[in-house]
Amino acid sequence: MAVTITESAATHIKKCLQDRGQGEGLRVKVKPSGCSGYSYVLDFADDIAEGDHVYQQHDVKVIVDQDALPILDGSEVDFVTQGLNSFFRFNNPNIKDECGCGESFNV
Repeated sequence: MAVTITESAATHIKKCLQDRGQGEGLRVKVKPSGCSGYSYVLDFADDIAEGDHVYQQHDVKVIVDQDALPILDGSEVDFVTQGLNSFFRFNNPNIKDECGCGESFNV
């Protein structure tokens, strides 16, 4: 099981952690939400808990808790800019369907 990080995402995470002045990496969770079932929850992790899975690429860590791992397994975390908007995008092979607005998904 693995979660990968693009170079673009790593660059953005590094900048955010430097601006914060602390942090271990990006914490990625999922929660039941929206019209399709789940949504991603992103936060910066100041510590790594027992049971967390840590994936490191490009000198950046992504931390995933045990419950979210089956849903996120094989995902790639990317950071993209489209027009005036910049955001994290997940390329998740486990998604079977997404809602029309793109805010939630099911597996």
